[in-house]
This record gives sequence, C-alpha cells and structure tokens, in this order.
Amino acid sequence: MSSSLRLASIALSFAVLSARLEVAGAQVPSPKPDSAARSRQDELTFTELAGGARHTCGLVGDGRAYCWGANESGQLGDGTTWNRNPTSPVAVSGGLTFTELAAGNGFTCGLVSGGRAYCWGLKFDGEPRDGTPVNRASPVAVGSGLVFTQFTAGQRHTCGLVSGGRAYCWGENRDGQLGDGTRAKRRSPVAVSGGLRFTHLTAGALHTCGLVGSGRAYCWGSNSAGELGDGTRAERRSPVAVRGGLRFTQLTAGGGNTCGLVGSGRAYCWGGNSYGELGDGTYRDRTSPVPVSGDLTFTELTAESLHTCGLASGGLAYCWGDRQLGRLGDATRIGDGTPLSRTSPVPVSGGLTFTQLAAGVDRTCGLVSGGRAYCWGFNFGTSPVRVMGSP
Repeated sequence: MSSSLRLASIALSFAVLSARLEVAGAQVPSPKPDSAARSRQDELTFTELAGGARHTCGLVGDGRAYCWGANESGQLGDGTTWNRNPTSPVAVSGGLTFTELAAGNGFTCGLVSGGRAYCWGLKFDGEPRDGTPVNRASPVAVGSGLVFTQFTAGQRHTCGLVSGGRAYCWGENRDGQLGDGTRAKRRSPVAVSGGLRFTHLTAGALHTCGLVGSGRAYCWGSNSAGELGDGTRAERRSPVAVRGGLRFTQLTAGGGNTCGLVGSGRAYCWGGNSYGELGDGTYRDRTSPVPVSGDLTFTELTAESLHTCGLASGGLAYCWGDRQLGRLGDATRIGDGTPLSRTSPVPVSGGLTFTQLAAGVDRTCGLVSGGRAYCWGFNFGTSPVRVMGSP
C-alpha cells in the first residue's frame, strides 16, 4: 500500500473511532485503586508529560515515571496489559528514574541518567526496541550501547540524539522514516545519513524532522501530504531541508503534518490538513510552511494526527483541527451546531495557564504551575479535567 493511502487510512481510522466513541461515550475499563494507592497518587506532581496515541506518561520530581490510559500492549509499563483509569496514573515498574520520556503508538521510551534508553510496550511489526519479538509490559534496555541526549517516538519508530548532535533511529522504516537511506526496518539504532548535527528531533507517524544549530529544519520519511515541507510530495529516505528559509526554535510532528515556531513566536505548519490541523483557515494540504492564522504568538507547540495545540504567551492554551472526542478542549459538543473541525486556533476552556502541553491522538494533556496535570478529550470531556494523582 502506498504511503499516501496508508496515511489516509490512518486518518480515516482515527476519525471513525472518534465518531463511534463520541456516540457511545465509551470509557476505558480499569480496576479501581484502593484507598492507600489513591492516597499515594494524590501526592503526585509532574515535571514533564509525554503524549502517546491513547495513553499519557509523566515524570515526577525524583525521576519516577507514571502512565495512564490504554495499555493493551503494555505501554503503561506497570507489568500488566490492563487498561487503566484515565485519571489515575500507575507507576512504571522496575524502579528506574528517568530524565525524559517519549510516547508513541502503543509504546513508551525513557532516558535514564547517563543517557541509556529503555522502552516498553508494542513490538514494531515483530521487531521491538530491544531486538526481540515480544511486547514488553516493563522497561527493557535498548540494545545499542549508545548514550542519548534527547529522543522522540513516532508511530512505529524511535529516534535519538547522541553527544555532538548525530541522530540515530530504529524501528519500522517502510517510508524512510529512519533516514538511513533505506526502507529496511531496524532492530537497533542506525545513523541518520547525511552527517547533519541536530539540536532537536521530533517524530511523526511516518516521518521525522530535526533542527540544526542555525535553526534550519530538515525532515525525512513519508511525504504524501507534504509533511516534509520541501515543496514536494516525494518520499525522502534521508534528510531534506524544509523550504522557505525559516529559522525555527521548536518543531513538532504529527500524523501527516509538522509545525514549528520561529523566534518571534509565530507558528508555521505544513503537510496534511484534512481536519484543519495546520490552522491556516483552510483544509488545503501544504507542501511548505504557512503561518497559523491570527495574531497569536506561542512559546510551545504540540501536534498529533488530527489536531495541534499551542501555548500562547502567558500560558493560555489554544488548539485547532478535529474537535471530535473533545480533543480541542473548547467546551463544544458534537451536534451543537459547531463545525466538526476548527481551522484556526480556539482557546481551551477554563482559563488555566499551562507550562507544558502534550497531545495524543484522542486527547491533550497539560501541566499547570506546581505540576498539576489536566487532560481533555476521550474519557475526559470537552474541557480540562484534573488527573487524579495531582494535588
């Protein structure tokens, strides 16, 4: 199947799931925590969040990781495959302390002090992170010996930076998303070709992008909707420069879309736009960066398959794209006469000021001052709900 058809299939699948869940009001089944466990959870405050497809993970102050949501592949890392109450985090097993987390579609990875990477959850078409063909419900070390400084998770692949800025990727590679010049899946990390030195990486469903020291952006992998931003729809198996000469301070990759911030705080997006996720006021795909509509300036962006969110100056959150399941947090409901999608930013309801946002396929979560976590979308509703485990 071509990459364009697979991306369309991914988007359609998410849309169908959204509609069904919106109608059914389905909830993730979960055991109820006992009072002692709930008391411990109520003391949690987070320093960082990572959004996966249908789960979310966070770090607390001492580096321990907690996750909540779907767990059919062990992506919560608690040693089980039980789905968990979406507002009650469970501890990742193994006693590891992490410095960073990245969550993908059914799996999660974390960096420990010293830069070793550990992953848990879904195998990558028979080839999971540690090179063995079994899902993992607890963290396992990535078998490469590499020491990473930053990393990112896509739909079925993971990439990381080592000291000096060299990028390595592993996992599924049918669209060239590993950037090694091939389509061969990799059980262990392989170097991204081209010799570029990156300062930051971000992975989408089937593509990957990175920033170099000058602020120029490079992308590789699937390009069926223009998500690489090079002015074409041609698949690229090694990095190509994003067109337009913009200098970015941050990048975020979604399903078939990518967005970035420039020094002034203005947001630009490119790629697939079937649900308005580029925020330019249209539903037109873009093969090179276009500005997000309005006069807002942002300090952070987070993108997923059907929507994008950003933190405006002052910490207010805005989202755009598909609003089904409440993923935009704008307090509107299907059937109330509001369009199913928002093609330009709308404010998240409630007036909370956030310090970080993390988007998943069916939800968005954010941290406020003091480390309290709030989420909106599937199993939460159309406005932010505080995650149990936050004070």
